[in-house]
Amino acid sequence: MTRMLIIGPPGSGKGTQAERISERLGVVAISTGDIFRANVKGETPLGVEAKKYMDNGDFVPDSVTNKMVRDRLNESDVENGFLLDGYPRTTAQVDYLDEILADGDEKLDVVLQLTADDEELVHRLLGRAKETGRSDDNEAVIRHRLDLYHEQTEAVVAKYADRGILTKVDGIGPIDEVTNRVMEAIKAAQAA
Repeated sequence: MTRMLIIGPPGSGKGTQAERISERLGVVAISTGDIFRANVKGETPLGVEAKKYMDNGDFVPDSVTNKMVRDRLNESDVENGFLLDGYPRTTAQVDYLDEILADGDEKLDVVLQLTADDEELVHRLLGRAKETGRSDDNEAVIRHRLDLYHEQTEAVVAKYADRGILTKVDGIGPIDEVTNRVMEAIKAAQAA
């Protein structure tokens, strides 16, 4: 059984690698973005509340995000493990996730951090924006998102590093190559 999370800056390939890890390990990949969209689409009370913030371009508050994640982690498909993508983003969310897992007498097995140079990520995201026609992905917005990532996640990464469950993997290179590095890192972390 594997309980893990994947952390990485925008454009590092988290979504792609999360799908591949999920398939190879037979665990469900849980993206907070997907949780938000499902709750908004289903017009759940939490979804209605989250939509107010999302429509304004604001971060959904921890209280709403935490409740959605707790509900999702209580579903039956996570019994054999899970891969969280996009949560926790703050140290307060780390503490809340610890509580959720402790309620089930569980803990995280590994935290995988995809690393990449900011300039490479800007180049990647600008290319992706061109391909998809996303007008919101201009260089200033991309750099702002990267700055937010660094501000928010450094403390989260440090917390998991202190626990000895953080594994860093270079996210730059061909997708299959990165996947091979990721799977080897997970295998090594589980053997430790």
